[in-house]
Amino acid sequence: MAWIVLVVSGVLEAVWATALGKSEGFSRPLPTVVFGTGLALSMAGLAYALRTVPVGTGYAVWVGIGAVLTAGYAILFGGESASPLRLLLLAGIVGCVAGLKLAH
Repeated sequence: MAWIVLVVSGVLEAVWATALGKSEGFSRPLPTVVFGTGLALSMAGLAYALRTVPVGTGYAVWVGIGAVLTAGYAILFGGESASPLRLLLLAGIVGCVAGLKLAH
């Protein structure tokens, strides 16, 4: 159960990170509310998961999921480049996150 919560919390990290960018310095209400809610839920889930998952592994998985999803969203919807090197490096993060789960 802790791993499922950790993955969901990683997804929520991407939600709040994306909302933070869209909030324009907290001047737009809806993205600001999404940011605050996503941040609170993401941190709560991470805290729950870290009761069982070692902190180094849990944090690395949480950040990795959030980073890859945030970058993927920015590529798909934000006009950021999708160079082969960038995609390869993001795939490397995914591989490392999967490896951490297998090593646990």
